[in-house]
Amino acid sequence: MGRYFVTTAIPYVNGKPHVGHALELVETDAFARHLRARGDEVRCQTGTDDNALKNVQGAEAEGITPAEYVERVAARFISLREPLSLSFDDFIKTSTDPRHRPGVEKLWAACAERGDFYRKSYAGLYCVGCELFYSPDELVDGRCPEHGTVPDLVEESNWFFRLSRYQDQLHELISTDRLRIEPATRKREVLSFIEAGLEDFSASRSMSRARGWGIPVPGDPDQVIYVWFDALGNYITAPGYGTDDATFQHWWNDSDARVHVIGKGIIRFHAVYWPAMLLSAGVRLPDTIFVHEYLTADGQKISKSAGNAEDPADIVAASNTDALRWWMLRDVARSGDTDYTTERLLARANEDLANNIGNLVNRTVSMVKRYRDGVIPPVAADNPGAAALRAVREQAPATIDAAFTAFDFRRAAEAVTAIGNEGNRYVEAARPWDLAKAERKEDAGPAALDAVLAELVATCRELAAHLTPFLPDAAPRIAAQCGDGGPRVADPAPVFPRLEAPA
Repeated sequence: MGRYFVTTAIPYVNGKPHVGHALELVETDAFARHLRARGDEVRCQTGTDDNALKNVQGAEAEGITPAEYVERVAARFISLREPLSLSFDDFIKTSTDPRHRPGVEKLWAACAERGDFYRKSYAGLYCVGCELFYSPDELVDGRCPEHGTVPDLVEESNWFFRLSRYQDQLHELISTDRLRIEPATRKREVLSFIEAGLEDFSASRSMSRARGWGIPVPGDPDQVIYVWFDALGNYITAPGYGTDDATFQHWWNDSDARVHVIGKGIIRFHAVYWPAMLLSAGVRLPDTIFVHEYLTADGQKISKSAGNAEDPADIVAASNTDALRWWMLRDVARSGDTDYTTERLLARANEDLANNIGNLVNRTVSMVKRYRDGVIPPVAADNPGAAALRAVREQAPATIDAAFTAFDFRRAAEAVTAIGNEGNRYVEAARPWDLAKAERKEDAGPAALDAVLAELVATCRELAAHLTPFLPDAAPRIAAQCGDGGPRVADPAPVFPRLEAPA
């Protein structure tokens, strides 16, 4: 049994969560559930990034305090637990969690002791949406490549972090996969960024520009710690860095793997800035950074400003949790953005869940109820007609585990649907209804039908187990239909309703 510490990124809370946020939460949750299902000890963590300038601006626009603003919006992210069936063990709000500020102050002090901060006056092009300075050649037609907005020209005297000091060390760690970045295209992107030369970055901002919101720089109360330096610290402050040495030792230092799941827009911070900060502070690095792509709507990035940001709770209310989770894990590409539409979600749910897996479970339970009064026959040791079905089932655990290890959720889901496909083919080939007729006419004994029914129940029970990381609500429904490991099936009832497009 291993020990894993798995985190999502923590989003800014300057608006309602949208379906793009849900993707990262669902992927991370499925990964954590898979690890737990195979017997590993897992801590899954998420949260919100509260100390951002755009949160201050959002509060000012509404005429309330930043504290009131972020508390209200963070609650919307926490509330996604139920509609998305999330199983996170920890949720950190960086503005109010008592673990956070002491840990960030300790991280700053450790980097300062290493001599990695210096004061510098500078001017640069700053995107509030990214909380990032861009060089002119990084802009697209003079606009932020992420948000499409024109950056502000900012002139300040701030504390800078000596990122350039760690260029060679970072290149070595990433190129040798000691710091593993998945997929490989993102690894190459980070290496190219490092090879172009790393420049030191601003690690603080003036207290006046921050409107007094954020963690003051230790020893310099006129400055606050830059939002990204502050926010990245959540990965170690939540498990106890600076407040709980024993818990931090258990979950960070002694874990077999520390895994970050992030979106491609923040790769520079997580794959370059963050490991450099940890190297400076003498703290162990994460092991793996999985970078997911974006969901799009009509080819455009989903965002509040674009007006195409559907609320995941509304999507679940219109369809159901199983449908949304399944689409995200079954259809979203590992490389390249994926367009979200209601039609695609419904089509995938109906094809895979209602018509394939749900149909197999319903026919299996109904036939055991009809032909054997609900009593499940014992599995036959030898069943030549089920050879293809058994082969697919035997291959599935290794395929699913390898796919999750590679963060290839689509391939893992395909291995599950393959079992359903083969199970339905087995029903059509074995024709248990004909075996039941032959049995009633005394043209055959019960052994042939018993073997088929037992094989189907075993298949559906394995489907329930494999579906647990993907569909934690549906998996126990399937197990219950199949008797929860007992000798009898339950009364048949549809596990997955067929979904219709809204009128």
